[in-house]
Amino acid sequence: MIFVRNSAFAYAWARSLPVFAIIAARLHRPKPSMLFLIAYISSVVLINFAFSSAPHLDMIWSAWGGLVFVLRDMVQIRFGHGAIIAMLVALVLSYVTSDPTIALASATAFAVSECIDWLVFSITRRPLRDRLWISSALSIPLDTFIFFGMIDALTAPVVLTALASKFAGVTLVWMIMVWRARNNACPG
Repeated sequence: MIFVRNSAFAYAWARSLPVFAIIAARLHRPKPSMLFLIAYISSVVLINFAFSSAPHLDMIWSAWGGLVFVLRDMVQIRFGHGAIIAMLVALVLSYVTSDPTIALASATAFAVSECIDWLVFSITRRPLRDRLWISSALSIPLDTFIFFGMIDALTAPVVLTALASKFAGVTLVWMIMVWRARNNACPG
């Protein structure tokens, strides 16, 4: 009977539900930076777990390394040195879910590549897209050789697959950044 007495209120309330749903969805929708952060941490943990659980598929798992580097770059762009905290979280989770040797190899490779990234970002004054590519060109080979060397999987097919996927991912991000810069520079 409440709807009969307050039918105007009920009608207005029912009509406003979609508006509330849209507002609630926007409030609860994770921001892209958080999605990159979650995807980055998850990808590190999942790839380390994959290397631990099925090491004979090392060539397949090495192809996913490019995704980790792209996500790491996105996290670094959005969170700066907070990427180190994200990696520490990923390494702790990797240590719990994976073989400790894999987690240690991942941590060592990350530390070296992160130092290179920090140096490139600190020393050079080039545009962000160029710094990303330069730091990746220097850090990806070292990261690859350190990681696969420490887990005794340093074979030509694995290294070539890892390098190709990592450079393909970084190059794709670089191309997107160049495209965005050109579109932002040219009005209309």
